[in-house]
Amino acid sequence: MYYTTPNTKVGSIFGTTQAELETPVQTSDRVILVCVFMLMIFGAIAVYSSIAYFAQMHGTTAGALVTGHIVKLGIAFIAMLFVSKLNYSVMARFSRMAVVLSWLLLFAVMIYGDLVFGARRSLSIAGFSFQPSSFAAIALILHVAVLLHEKQDYIKDFKRAFLPILIWVTITCFLIALEDFSSAALLMGICIFLMFVGRISSMQIFGLILIGLLGGAALVSSSAERQSRVTQYITQIVDINSQNLESTHGYQAQQAHIAVAKGQLFGVGIGKSTQRDFLPAPYNDFIFAIIAEEYGLIGSFAVILIFMVILYRGIAVIARQAPDVLGTLMAVGATLMITLYGFVNAAVATGLFPVTGLPMPFISYGGTSMLFAGVMVGILLNISKYNRQIQNRFYNG
Repeated sequence: MYYTTPNTKVGSIFGTTQAELETPVQTSDRVILVCVFMLMIFGAIAVYSSIAYFAQMHGTTAGALVTGHIVKLGIAFIAMLFVSKLNYSVMARFSRMAVVLSWLLLFAVMIYGDLVFGARRSLSIAGFSFQPSSFAAIALILHVAVLLHEKQDYIKDFKRAFLPILIWVTITCFLIALEDFSSAALLMGICIFLMFVGRISSMQIFGLILIGLLGGAALVSSSAERQSRVTQYITQIVDINSQNLESTHGYQAQQAHIAVAKGQLFGVGIGKSTQRDFLPAPYNDFIFAIIAEEYGLIGSFAVILIFMVILYRGIAVIARQAPDVLGTLMAVGATLMITLYGFVNAAVATGLFPVTGLPMPFISYGGTSMLFAGVMVGILLNISKYNRQIQNRFYNG
């Protein structure tokens, strides 16, 4: 247990006071930075290769769309740098307000949101379009971390600890799930893992998992589109034949699997994808399929490896060596938010998961998801400054 009194020692090994921890060192985790740069570069090339057919169909050029993508990458990078300069404990103070604001935005998107492919996920304000679900996910992760940190003295108490957290998680995930079931399910999973790290009772966590499964089943059964995706996923596993491949059911998944198969070990070459002309969203939801086709198993594994490095670095280094419980929980949540999106996107393209519509951070074409991915990385970088300070004091005696 860590104490917050200014002159109290917060680590028996390091002999460091809380007041000393309030001044971070100047450098952030360089491994995380390098990984993000690599994903951005990889993403810009992949988007340029996969968006040509889309650009032609909409009367523009691939260069113009990629330029817009690079601008969005730049905005995400600026947001990452800005957040990395903010003390993470200061950001945590506004988590409750942020969650409430996200609820208002989620209600607004249900009424005034832009209708795309039968769902309202984005909201346009002053000519700018964004997805409130991404903001809600970050706000909830931060607030769950704050609540777990504040309730450590009575963390096993159902009424005082688990129930308040359950209310915040349930309301937020439900509002997101009404229009974006995949994001809500992933967010619920991250919150459950945070509760496990935060020492919530195993029985209470099991109860939350049960609630999530029942709620998920109800939402799937209430939507013909969601039922269709699940049915298509099961069919492609248990009954693979030429008739299924030639049908229109599960068209996106079929074309993605063809792209992955064409790539083989070394790929067909940069810019030589043919499946980009058949996949409905090769620059976003199925960009990993284009990467697998053009770069082969070697290139696609390299992308997964980068996300694995971020996962290891974020949890095994930054979260583990954070100066307090709050820093640990925030680092775990931010790391999972970045890496799980990448893993799920790859799993969908390769047929391991049903179609979800989740982007791959820093690689898929988009704005809102990229911006908030930058915010998550910024949080990690900020926490890593305090980690590095403690490490330096330890190794330097």
